[in-house]
Amino acid sequence: MSDAEWAVVRPLLPVPGCLRGRGGQPEACCHRAMLDAIRYLVDNGTKWRAMPADFPPWDRVYAFFRRWRNHDLVREFHDRLRRLVRALTAAASTAAS
Repeated sequence: MSDAEWAVVRPLLPVPGCLRGRGGQPEACCHRAMLDAIRYLVDNGTKWRAMPADFPPWDRVYAFFRRWRNHDLVREFHDRLRRLVRALTAAASTAAS
C-alpha cells in the first residue's frame, strides 16, 4: 500500500479499544501491515498458510480479518470507501463543469 493510499484508508479504520480508553492489550501488528497482507491474499488467491514471510504471521492476519468480518467491519470499511470515492467523483465532475 502506498503512502497516499494509506493516508486515505487510515482515517476510515476503527480505532483499537486500547487507544480509546476502553482497555485491552495493544495490537501486536499495525493495521497497515495487516491490510497489506489481506490485499496480497485477495490479489494472488493464495491460502492463509501460504502467506509470505514478509507479512505478519498468517494466523494473526486471519484473526484480524475474522474479527473484522464477525463485527461487520469489512462491509462498513467497504461502504466508507465507496462513499468517499463517489464523493470525490462527484466533486471532480462538478469542478470539470
